[in-house]
Amino acid sequence: MQLGMIGLGRMGANMVKRITNGGHQCVVFDLDPAAVQRTVLEVAKEGTVGAASLPDLIQKLTKPRALWIMVPSGDPTEKTVDQLAALMESGDIIIDGGNSYFKDDVRRARKLKDQGIHYLDAGTSGGVWGVERGYCLMVGGEPDIFNYLEPIFATLAPGLGGTGRTKGRTGEPTRAEKGYIHAGPNGAGHFVKMIHNGIEYGLMQAFAEGFDIFKNANTKELPPEHRYDLDVAEIAEVWRRGSVVASWLLDLLAISLTESPDLHEFTGFVQDSGEGRWTVMAAIEEAVPADVLTSSLYTRFRSRQDHTFGEKVLSAMRKQFGGHMERPSGG
Repeated sequence: MQLGMIGLGRMGANMVKRITNGGHQCVVFDLDPAAVQRTVLEVAKEGTVGAASLPDLIQKLTKPRALWIMVPSGDPTEKTVDQLAALMESGDIIIDGGNSYFKDDVRRARKLKDQGIHYLDAGTSGGVWGVERGYCLMVGGEPDIFNYLEPIFATLAPGLGGTGRTKGRTGEPTRAEKGYIHAGPNGAGHFVKMIHNGIEYGLMQAFAEGFDIFKNANTKELPPEHRYDLDVAEIAEVWRRGSVVASWLLDLLAISLTESPDLHEFTGFVQDSGEGRWTVMAAIEEAVPADVLTSSLYTRFRSRQDHTFGEKVLSAMRKQFGGHMERPSGG
């Protein structure tokens, strides 16, 4: 298939590589011409070309055109969708793969439908590792449009890989087992991804607090016989092997602690992408208690005023899975 990709940052460029390695063709565009040239050179696949502008991108795509947007959520996504809507025709497709708010998806889809333009919201998880591991995809929108683009989703997704089948699942592997799903109508994809990120906050916070306790186990406030000088890197490593809390987040934490046991290069200033806030807002609207997720979000707010080793752990994990760098000043 042919796909247009707008946004060639940490994830967009890697997604182009995975798509083209799967035998598809891409036409790519970014506001930074150097990013376009770099991506085309790195991909080096026949049929994958760069575009100098959005009109040029549209012109180089065959109908029905399918365009995947990987730009920051909020105004950048909104402006890109509006610009595309003025250039595209009935039957064309826009896929928003960023971390957009699901209610914005519902609004955009309704507006584009009046022009005959289809809209899919694709919750995309995988970070900077996705080019090798594949991307977990949660897609919302019209089922027939999802089906049309399924070869792209299947290529981006991890596939069965080395993950064993869940006990009780038999027969032909489902889409979910291959790493992608049609979550429901417009907005459902980003709603599922939103809750995914909210849970991610809670899991990261649990690791952060636990390792903060380890780090302070030799404090002078404790009786000498209750003090322990613990090797946190070794603890993370042993937990990866057979422990109930083994996970990819723990794998990434183990990498960070092996590289820097005291995480001295991190201040502990922890940003939030916005999806944690949206998760808490959804919980409030549904009257669902979400104590852990809410607390983990508030901890990130507090981290911008007072830093602990736990916050350094959070920063280290964010850098590992998403390439999220702390601000130079830590603030």
